[in-house]
Amino acid sequence: MKNFIFVLFVFVFLSACKNRTDNDNDNFDDNFISQESCVSASDTDISSPDNLVVSNANPQNWSIFRGNPALTAYTNISLPKNPTLLWTFESGSNTRSSPVIHNQVVYWSDRRGRIFGVNHNGKQVFDFAMNTAVDAIPMVHNGVLYVGRIDGFLYAICLQKQDTLWTFETFGQISASPNRMNFHGKDAIIVGSYDNYLYMINSKTGEEIHRFESGYYINGAVAQSNNIIVYGGCDGWIRVIDAISGVQTDSLNVDIYIPASPAISGNSCYIADHSGNVYELKLNGGKIISHKKIMAPKDENRTHVSVPAVSDQMIYIVSDDRHVYAINRKDGSVAWKHLLKGETGESSPVICNDKLLVCTRSGIVSILDAKNGKLLWEYDIGEQIFASPAVINGRFYVLTFRGNLFCFGR
Repeated sequence: MKNFIFVLFVFVFLSACKNRTDNDNDNFDDNFISQESCVSASDTDISSPDNLVVSNANPQNWSIFRGNPALTAYTNISLPKNPTLLWTFESGSNTRSSPVIHNQVVYWSDRRGRIFGVNHNGKQVFDFAMNTAVDAIPMVHNGVLYVGRIDGFLYAICLQKQDTLWTFETFGQISASPNRMNFHGKDAIIVGSYDNYLYMINSKTGEEIHRFESGYYINGAVAQSNNIIVYGGCDGWIRVIDAISGVQTDSLNVDIYIPASPAISGNSCYIADHSGNVYELKLNGGKIISHKKIMAPKDENRTHVSVPAVSDQMIYIVSDDRHVYAINRKDGSVAWKHLLKGETGESSPVICNDKLLVCTRSGIVSILDAKNGKLLWEYDIGEQIFASPAVINGRFYVLTFRGNLFCFGR
């Protein structure tokens, strides 16, 4: 019954977008901009194909969903002891995007296809209209912002010139944030589509390098680390790809569709299915050598799309029972759990050195002690939050469903 309702919802949603038009591809060749002209001297985020660290390496950038290509949402940046609200920016339009940060400018997309960029003082410095619905989260690399649209186009936008670098067409909705890595010797943008394919696209030219077929929609982002790509699909399969050889090396069927993204740390991968089961996969040489369920849902009738946050010793999971759980990676034991205020939702936690930053759908932002779960700070924004927070040195940002950006710091 749940699968029928899900399919019906997606059919209606996509039908509503069917008649939208894409005018941004007119005369594309005449307006081509080279990627080199978009790169700035301070472009250091995810700068090397081999920079696959668990932590967010640049304290001024949070340029990808969850902060790094492995999607661990871990940073060694320490949060202020008593954060204060520094400013808010009201965009005036709803969004399902999470914010990303590049050179201290916060970017996100609204549901009408408009890309906002707001600097550290709360002033809008970037504005780009795609005129087609967007539910996806952008990524910034080498001065280029990449974002997918409901109509299946992936856009590469030069931030410096505020213009289109290239577009790539898939034949289904793009809902997830892109990722990137060196794939088969080429710098590739990696994104899944509701046309059931995972695409590897040349970051400079927008040409397709390769594609992998799944059995159903790909809703979540891919995680990548140590030349391995992991992603889940709405067909219930978790797939592993070797980026050096360019082939799929393993897969695992969990029998429940997976709308969320995985997180990789070392040789372990963590991913949740739609019902709230959370799995740990042990990887070696592109193979799944073992797997186990480390958390089961409290209510199978509820949905789960939150992504685990992973440190060296712990994983942190927001559950459907309104708790956030800290689970020991070594033995799978629950170190602590904390009852959150209001309903949980799509927002995923972020580990900030020794603290945990958590947002709920009800609009409560909490900072917990990562070691024992003690509540250290709390703020009621008063609006729904679907986005995951973004963190840079001395500040963190929370984006609400209504498109209001809150900047907290010291």
